[in-house]
Amino acid sequence: MTRLGESVQRARALLTQDLSSDSVVRQLLEETGTRRYLDLSDLSPAEQARLIAGRAVDVLPSRDTLAERIEAARSGGRGLHVKLGIDPTATDVHLGHAVPIIVLSRFQRMGHDVTLIIGDVTAKIGDPSGRSTERPALTDGDIARNLAGYREQVRPFFDFERVSFRHNSEWLGAVTLPKLIGVLAQVPASSLLQRDDFRTRLDGGHGLTMSELIYPVAMAIDSAEIDADVELGGVDQLLNMQMGRRVMEIYGLTPQLIVTMPLIEGTDGSGAKMSKSKGNYVPLAATAEDVFGKIMSIPDRLMEPYLRAWTEWTDEELAAATGRLADGSLHPMDLKKVLAGEVVAVLHGTEAAMAARAGFTAQFSRRSFTDVGTLPEVDLGEHGGEGIATVLTKILEFTPSASAARRLAKQKGLRLVLQTGGEQDSAVLAEADALRPLGEVVAEHLAAATGTPDGVFLKAGRKLAQVRG
Repeated sequence: MTRLGESVQRARALLTQDLSSDSVVRQLLEETGTRRYLDLSDLSPAEQARLIAGRAVDVLPSRDTLAERIEAARSGGRGLHVKLGIDPTATDVHLGHAVPIIVLSRFQRMGHDVTLIIGDVTAKIGDPSGRSTERPALTDGDIARNLAGYREQVRPFFDFERVSFRHNSEWLGAVTLPKLIGVLAQVPASSLLQRDDFRTRLDGGHGLTMSELIYPVAMAIDSAEIDADVELGGVDQLLNMQMGRRVMEIYGLTPQLIVTMPLIEGTDGSGAKMSKSKGNYVPLAATAEDVFGKIMSIPDRLMEPYLRAWTEWTDEELAAATGRLADGSLHPMDLKKVLAGEVVAVLHGTEAAMAARAGFTAQFSRRSFTDVGTLPEVDLGEHGGEGIATVLTKILEFTPSASAARRLAKQKGLRLVLQTGGEQDSAVLAEADALRPLGEVVAEHLAAATGTPDGVFLKAGRKLAQVRG
C-alpha cells in the first residue's frame, strides 16, 4: 500500500466516528495535516494523474495522456517539468490564490520539477483578465514588493526551497522584433479574439490595444522557452494556456499538457468568485479566529467544494463525509467545523485550529445567547426607523455594503432570534426584509410570538447583535 493509501485508511476510520468530538477532530486534523508534506513519489503514474485530475476542471488533452507522460518521464529517470505563472499584482493574498499552489505542491511531492514564472514583463503589459478596461502596468518596484508578500503568505501551502524561480524578462527582454513577428505570423487573429472579455468589450463599443492582443502570445513564449511539460492555472486562463501549446508547436517542441483549476466561490454564497473587491474572501494573513469564523459563515452547499479545494482529503474521504450527511449520521455544523479547522491548521497549526474551534463553540453554539457575554447592541429608539441592511452596514458594520446584506438574506443567512427562558425561536428574514425598517420587522415578530421574549437578537451569518428598546 502507498503512503497516501495508509493515511487514507487511518482517516477513514476517524471519519466514521463522532465528529463533534474534539479528540476525534484533533486526530483527523493531525492525520490530514501530515499529508501536506507526504512523499507521493510511490504513487503509480495512473494514481498520480487521478489525484491531479480529481482537483482540476480540465486536464488537456486527457488524464490518460498525463499518466502516459508521467510514465515516459519516469522511464527516462526524470519528472515532468510543471509550470505555474505567478501574478505579481496583488498584495493581499486570499484562499482563492492558494488553489493552484496546493496542486502544484502535489506535483512537487510526486517528484516532478516545478518552475514558477514571475511575469515581470507580462505584468507591465497588463492582462485585462475580464475587466472592461486594460489593467494598469506595474513598475519593477511594485512587482518586487508584491512578489515578496505573495511568497510569504502562500508559504504554508508550498515548499519554496524546492522550486525554480524564473522571471520572463530573462527571455522576453531579448526577443527581437523579427522573432516576435515570426511567431505572430503563425497565430490567427481569430484565436486571440476568442476570449469572452475581448468580445464583450468589442460588442460594447470599447477598443482593444495591441499590447492586450500580444499578451497571450508573450505568456505562451514562456512555456516554449522553458520547454514545459505541464502548465497549471485557473480555468479563466485556459485560452492563454492553449496558446502556449500552439507557440510550443511553432518552436518545434512537444506541446504542454494543461491542468485548469476551479475559481472558488466566495464566502457570501452569492455565486461570485472569491475576491477582495466583493469582500467575500478569506485573507491568508487573517488570525486563526477570523479564518475559522469566516469559514463557518459559508452556506452548507460550499462545504464540499471548499474541502476539495483546500484540504488533502481524497475523493474517497469526501464521499464518506458527504454520504454521512445524506444519511443523517453527520450534522452539517460538525463537518463545517472540521473544514474550518483544516483551513486554520494549514495557516496557523493544529493547536491554533483547536483553540479557534473551542472559541467559536463557546461564543456561538451555547444554548442561550446571553451566555456569550458582551454583544454589540442596536437601540430601536435610535435606529428602528432605518432599514436592516443599513443597520448591518453602517451601524453594526457586519456587512461591507447593503447589497452584501441583501445577498446574505437571499442565502438565508439573515435571522431574527427571539429568546425566551434560554429557548430560541429563529426566523429567517427574506431579502425584502433587509430593506424594511428594523423596528417594523421586530414589531411584527414580537406580535406573533407566544409570550414576551426576554431577548431579541439580529444574526447575520456568524455575527450576532442584541436588539434593545
